Amino acid sequence: MARIRCLHLADLHLGWTPSQLGGREEERQRERDQLLKRAVDLALTPTSGIRLVIIAGDLFETHRPGTELVEAVLRELRRLEQANIPVITVPGNHDEITYHDSVYRQRRNDWPGFLVTNPMPEKVATLSLEDTPCHLYAMAYTGGLTKATELLREFPPPTESGVHLGVFHGSLDWEAGERSMPLSSQGLAAAGYDYVALGHLHRYQEKTVNRTLMVYPGAVEGKTFTDPGTGFFTVVELGDGFPVVEQVPAAVRAYRQVKIDVSGMETEADLGKELEKVADPEALVQIRLVGVFSFLPNLAKLTAGMREGFYHLEICDDTEHFNLETLKGWATEPTLRGAFLRRMLQRLEAAADQRERKIAYLALVKGISAFTKGE
Repeated sequence: MARIRCLHLADLHLGWTPSQLGGREEERQRERDQLLKRAVDLALTPTSGIRLVIIAGDLFETHRPGTELVEAVLRELRRLEQANIPVITVPGNHDEITYHDSVYRQRRNDWPGFLVTNPMPEKVATLSLEDTPCHLYAMAYTGGLTKATELLREFPPPTESGVHLGVFHGSLDWEAGERSMPLSSQGLAAAGYDYVALGHLHRYQEKTVNRTLMVYPGAVEGKTFTDPGTGFFTVVELGDGFPVVEQVPAAVRAYRQVKIDVSGMETEADLGKELEKVADPEALVQIRLVGVFSFLPNLAKLTAGMREGFYHLEICDDTEHFNLETLKGWATEPTLRGAFLRRMLQRLEAAADQRERKIAYLALVKGISAFTKGE
């Protein structure tokens, strides 16, 4: 049996509108909306060897995306058709097919490739890829028709030789109730599929039950700092033996989160130098400041002055501020905090050199921070 390479996509969320990017919202949206084009470019690269493209739900951010975006997506899918690369599209929970004005209902007659519309698991197609039969099993959640009040456990089992591929957008082994399909991994494994292409979770995950590999490719390109994307395309090779998954780096804009401890810094210039070390004009960066300031910085001014070094910069201040006079006042208290402060202030005053003074200061501010938080 020949090996078949498939590009497994999910959760592209085309049409998503970013916010609070300092005037770069439209630019960022246009950039993200090119993600499908980049995926198709990969599939059409002769050296990629890709013979099938899978879209496992949430191709769009909403069930009713803009006309211009829809036409751009159809053009890309037609490029695959023209190159004799089949594509299977499964609606997700964001671009749900349930609604009468869903893009998949409006364009089902001219949708390139195989558009899945059946509300319960079925065998939807058999393809001949590299002279190997590839059997596809899928469904599209449809409100009022899909029976999903509990884990779906029944899936059509293979009855013919070849590669057997399931494509579903839902929550693997999660309880029913949220706006997605609850799928039983044991049920999918019992059906005997070689590979289950999943969508819905935005981080890469895989699970193997018996001889069935189930994979969430994750969202290639992120939306926020808490949803940063994987930064790679998922390609799976199917055929004789166990599926082999490859992660192909994607040219996407990175979301980075950085933590900087300000304890021990003496001036705003010291903080500026630390921020410069993580500057990246191509990335969206969120810097979280922790520890205790010994001075009061103008973070708004500092952020504005650093913006040119980042595509987008956010500074989150999780620090505390204590001045020396306040600490000396607390040191007179007949409490554990007072006893700690008295000892540490004595060590600070008795420090023999700058290094010892810095160590004593760091111990003092970290200790006071812990006291303040009740630790």
